Amino acid sequence: MPLVTETPLMHVSAPEGVLPGTGYTHVVTGTGRLVVLSGQVALDERGNTVGAGDPEAQARQVFENVRRCLAAAGATFDDVVKLTYFVTDIGHLPAVRAARDQYVDTRRPPASTAVQVAALFRPDLLLEVEALALVPEVAR
Repeated sequence: MPLVTETPLMHVSAPEGVLPGTGYTHVVTGTGRLVVLSGQVALDERGNTVGAGDPEAQARQVFENVRRCLAAAGATFDDVVKLTYFVTDIGHLPAVRAARDQYVDTRRPPASTAVQVAALFRPDLLLEVEALALVPEVAR
């Protein structure tokens, strides 16, 4: 069972009897302060859609929004244990993964789930990403 333990988080990429994932980890565990992010979409700070019709541009904006939200909670992508992707077309996943790979350590990716949905709250949005993070407690 391959384990990667370079951080306070433990990643189990292939639990016994489970096919190893490609680009995600099946199990991530650790201790710390839980940070829960609402789903992020490709809106800029003014509420304008970034990259209408362009899954790559939207994915870049979404992950930048996730990064900013993590920072607001004192977290980074190194603390992310789970990402959930909601895409209007599962064919957008390569663009989503390419954007994600600019932010996560691909040697120890978070657990993840991808779901194709009929629509998001605005018709020009192609994906939404929510995140869970565990921030290690700092000794006082």
